[in-house]
Amino acid sequence: MPERTYATPAGGLPPQSQLLTGRAAFTASYAVIPKGVMTDIVTSALPFWDKTRLWIIARPLSGFAETFSQYIMEVAPGGGSEKPELDPGAEGVLFMTEGAMTVTLAGTRHDMTAGGYAYIPAGTPWTLHNTASAPAKFHWIRKAYEAVDGIEKPEPFVANEADIAPVPMPDTDGAWATTRFVDPADIRHDMHVNIVTIQPGAVIPFAETHVMEHGLYVLEGKAVYRLNQDWVEVEAGDYMWLRAFCPQACYAGGPGPFRYLLYKDVNRHPRLRIGQ
Repeated sequence: MPERTYATPAGGLPPQSQLLTGRAAFTASYAVIPKGVMTDIVTSALPFWDKTRLWIIARPLSGFAETFSQYIMEVAPGGGSEKPELDPGAEGVLFMTEGAMTVTLAGTRHDMTAGGYAYIPAGTPWTLHNTASAPAKFHWIRKAYEAVDGIEKPEPFVANEADIAPVPMPDTDGAWATTRFVDPADIRHDMHVNIVTIQPGAVIPFAETHVMEHGLYVLEGKAVYRLNQDWVEVEAGDYMWLRAFCPQACYAGGPGPFRYLLYKDVNRHPRLRIGQ
């Protein structure tokens, strides 16, 4: 597998001379958060996290995307948390983009580096610490787990993209492929977080229009993405947030692969009542 790069926010602030016109957009069906607006002044902190800041790039919004939140975490050396998750009903996925850190899941220690992935079932005790000399950066995706009577809850696990072969999409000869950390047939899981890779010049050849909500963080490359009726240029470090049924397609721009981290909700009945 070729060496991978993973975009991360640089922080800081733009100069006073910079023009204010940019690519940020929030519409009724999608949002685009370009890398240039992920500055120091929009970071947050969390209870019981030390030496840590984060960019909150998605959160449930009534009438928009409602199933998940997504953070870009930056943990300084010596930082971390003994009590990271305060909601016992929340499951989580961590995907590491820079640095190194130690995650302990249900008493088992795991050392994670770039490309590392951890699935944390709801109610699982875990801790996270950066024992390295550089910041650790990773995505943290959270979702309220939808338990089903008669179906077991998934177990925690840790993996790395480097150890998983991408699966070519049908009839694409590998030009469009998905790295899957969870078997799509595993009905225990109610969300998937995958990596999609589209080679230069390749396309998603139709406007996907479906019930799954999406978060798409561009890890590498650039593309022109169709979001509803608009074509939007995106590049490494940008984030796209799509509500259900927003039409979507893309052309990969090159010169290298276009890759993004993709969230979607799966394998459950749609809720029919508010607050169900």
